Amino acid sequence: MNFLGHLYFSGDDHALMYANLFGDFVKGSDLSSYPQSIRNGIVLHRNIDQYIDHHPAVAELMPKLYPKLPKVSAIAVDLFFDHLLASRWSEFHPMDYRDFLNAFYAHPIAHRRDYSIEFLDFINRLRENDWMFYYRTSWGLDKMCSGVGSRLSFPNTLHIAPKVFDELKDTIEEIFERYMHDAIPHFKQIIQSLENEPRA
Repeated sequence: MNFLGHLYFSGDDHALMYANLFGDFVKGSDLSSYPQSIRNGIVLHRNIDQYIDHHPAVAELMPKLYPKLPKVSAIAVDLFFDHLLASRWSEFHPMDYRDFLNAFYAHPIAHRRDYSIEFLDFINRLRENDWMFYYRTSWGLDKMCSGVGSRLSFPNTLHIAPKVFDELKDTIEEIFERYMHDAIPHFKQIIQSLENEPRA
């Protein structure tokens, strides 16, 4: 999933949310230079990416997307699921969506010195532009798809993904529901195991 999914599956732990998002900025398997709390977030981030990539319901969806979204079907799924999570937020979280985002933005970043300048700049842009608030709208989905597509290093059709979403909306929503049914308890267990790790 994209940014929102990574926040949601961090279990309302704001420090873990930041460390989870940082996972996109970290390469390699040697995480020993980071405090345990940041290592936990990177591990969670990678677990989330791996889980959605290998979920059976998502595997059913991919062939339906590939003809119009070759090479970017998996990216489209991440964006579609963030859009559905945002637009159906009250089904999955007791806090108002606006309040949830505000609480995340307002929380100070622990171990700030251990994060890269690139990541901190990204967080500043995320706050200032408030991208995630618009994920729940069709306009927001369109902006997500066109923005991500423009940053890819190869020609792609991600800009037409919102049209594909509209064409397959019922199927995508049904797959999303099946995924969330499995993912919510799965990541609750992951969070519990991370909470048993010593904090640094």
